[in-house]
Amino acid sequence: MNETSTFDQPAPGEKAKARSEIPRLRLPSMAVLLYWIATFVLAAIDKPYFFGFMFGLLTAILLTLVVLGWWWFNRAVRLRDKALGFAFLLAEAILVGRLADRSISPFTLWMSGFPLVATLVIAWLLIAKSRRIAAPRRGLAIAVTVAWAYFLVIRIDGADSRLKFKSHWRWTPTPEQEFLANAKTVGKGRLLTPAKEQAKLEPLPGDWTCFRGPERDGVIRGSNISTNWSVNPPTLVWKHSVGPAWSALLVVGPRLYTQEQRGTQEAIVCYDAETGEQIWVHEDVARFDEQVSGPGPRATPTFADGRLYVVGGTGLLNCLDASTGASLWQQDIKGASDAKLPMWAFSGSPLVTGDLVIVYAGGEAGKGLLAYRAQTGELAWTTAAGNSTYSSPQITTIAGVPQCLMLHDSGLTSVDVATGKKLWATGTAMKGAPRTGQPRLIEGNKLLVAALGGLGCSLIEVTKTGEQWSAADKWESKGLKPEFPDLVVHKGFAYGFDVGIFCCINLADGKRCWKDGRYGRGQVVLLADQQLLLVSTESGQLVLLAPDPTAHKELASFQAIEGKTWNYPLVRGNRVYLRNAQEMACYSLSGKSPRLAGAH
Repeated sequence: MNETSTFDQPAPGEKAKARSEIPRLRLPSMAVLLYWIATFVLAAIDKPYFFGFMFGLLTAILLTLVVLGWWWFNRAVRLRDKALGFAFLLAEAILVGRLADRSISPFTLWMSGFPLVATLVIAWLLIAKSRRIAAPRRGLAIAVTVAWAYFLVIRIDGADSRLKFKSHWRWTPTPEQEFLANAKTVGKGRLLTPAKEQAKLEPLPGDWTCFRGPERDGVIRGSNISTNWSVNPPTLVWKHSVGPAWSALLVVGPRLYTQEQRGTQEAIVCYDAETGEQIWVHEDVARFDEQVSGPGPRATPTFADGRLYVVGGTGLLNCLDASTGASLWQQDIKGASDAKLPMWAFSGSPLVTGDLVIVYAGGEAGKGLLAYRAQTGELAWTTAAGNSTYSSPQITTIAGVPQCLMLHDSGLTSVDVATGKKLWATGTAMKGAPRTGQPRLIEGNKLLVAALGGLGCSLIEVTKTGEQWSAADKWESKGLKPEFPDLVVHKGFAYGFDVGIFCCINLADGKRCWKDGRYGRGQVVLLADQQLLLVSTESGQLVLLAPDPTAHKELASFQAIEGKTWNYPLVRGNRVYLRNAQEMACYSLSGKSPRLAGAH
């Protein structure tokens, strides 16, 4: 007895019969419809990054299982046609995967491509059934080919914090390619202008010499900005394109420092703070590129005693002369710790304390936290501190003892600065958890720590009895759930991002005071002298807020730069500096119109 197939060419007069034998489409149609409804609805909901990723993964798996299960177990389709159809689908996917832009991985091709294939296939079968098309095989082949071919003509330029991917035509240049095409080439460690005797740089009051400021707490002092931007609007001083990276800016005297990716070169770059012109660049042959966040190093340089200490995305630790860019020494922290390259690169910014440079590499060899001699680059000590983190070492003093705090996937570890000996540890171990944020000493022996018990933040109390240390929870709060953006503290309250919405919590009990302001996963700093909060939004706006625990009070805002912005803003005096993976700009917030320098 022969099994009838909907894909066989019917004899004349059997058109109606063929229509009736097209497989029932209710199950796959509902699966496709529910997939797209859920995708669009959840995209509009503020949710933790990890939940968004897991939802996308789960829905793609379910859709794949339902559609392929319906195909293979459908009695209206002959086994030969089932096998041929599946082979055609798979063969084209493999071919497209090999020919597509390198930004499209096999994983992305499946997660984004299969739902599109399933949608076009089911849509075609619905049309064929309604139009009484008797031989839909050719149309099915076209639908599959069109869906896969779409991924041959696009590239993916990363995703935002809601995992919404940004795509462009494959043949258009990327911002990095446009930057490289227009950039001036400067040799490794060589000045743009003729070499001169360079005076040792000394930081000025209000300078930012390391990640999130001198205390790594996001506090800016010495600012003097206008607050009424409708009367005294921000004035552009200069703006120009920049190589991609999520490194923030440092300002030391007349210089700005940051990291960039420039093709195959990982660059440490010095700019003139007044004009935005490049002064020198140091380059290493290294490149980190990741599909969601994009290319470039992540860590922010650290300035100390006339030197610049920088961790690149692939684990190179450079020590440079801050005036000239000359290389003084270099180490590979990945090799020293036997660590693997993290999913989102080495992101911890160096901590300079005394004569040591402390960096984090992770790994399973028990030597993930490393200290090098600042002058020579000699390895002083290593110690265990979890396997991974995207936080940075933090110096603090508790009970009169200077110690280095490290937040990582196993919790929070404190070590003696001089020797690396563990003093105490606390927190919930979550292997592979992408913990970020800097532990913050609130008062005496109390620490505010993000994500110590999972989502949310915690206040812990650290005590020392004799030679014994202990850490106890005072409260845990889900009222503020920071991810990679950090928070600031002002007069007993913490201000930061509860996932993608700005909020305030009371440090006395962890209870939320308010939640408002959809700024994406932006960043916030505190202008302490003026008692103001400056937020850089994920879309490149600068927003001025009052640090008021009673309500969200937005004072002013303006669009500073274009593109996804995850880098910290920086204010010195009445100047604000901001960069992202595409451009960098300086604005005057004095209410006066400065001479434009290098704006292009």
